[in-house]
Amino acid sequence: MKRPSLAITITIFCLALMLFGGNAMASDEEFTGEKATIKKVIETSIGWALEKDTVALFNSVAHDEDFFYFSPDNASTVSGFEMFKQFTRDAFMGDNFKALWFKTKEMAINVSKSGDVAWYHCLLDDIGLWNGVEAGWLDCRWTGVLEKRDGKCVIVQMHFSFATDQASGEDKEEAASEEGKE
Repeated sequence: MKRPSLAITITIFCLALMLFGGNAMASDEEFTGEKATIKKVIETSIGWALEKDTVALFNSVAHDEDFFYFSPDNASTVSGFEMFKQFTRDAFMGDNFKALWFKTKEMAINVSKSGDVAWYHCLLDDIGLWNGVEAGWLDCRWTGVLEKRDGKCVIVQMHFSFATDQASGEDKEEAASEEGKE
């Protein structure tokens, strides 16, 4: 059996490279578009409060028991869509609350290779009025996970927290001791 010539081998290799390289570029473009959609879902899940648009909020999250939300303000978790709906009504729908503005900073969005899951992190400023007094979060860490369900990205998990940048002397000693053991 005769082996293909070097020219034919190089041609086949170049064609394969063009085909697979082109697909990779299309995926990058697709993910860029997908990331813009994901960012909109993320920001809707906080921005809904400006107009108290619960339809927009509830369309941005999973409608089942997989949904999970943690907030440092109430130091508890909200598990499941029904519990989240009740939490939203109790905390934000009364006349005692009015959202003023929000801003996301340093947003990073990652999409799985399958395109079915995404995760994000950013810093959040979220300011409103509570009983007429301005209050809210500045530089709150916000992370979460989205899943594509029926062709639509929805949030299945959100976690808000604040950094504690200064460890106590005892914590520093313990961390140094642990490093020495490795």
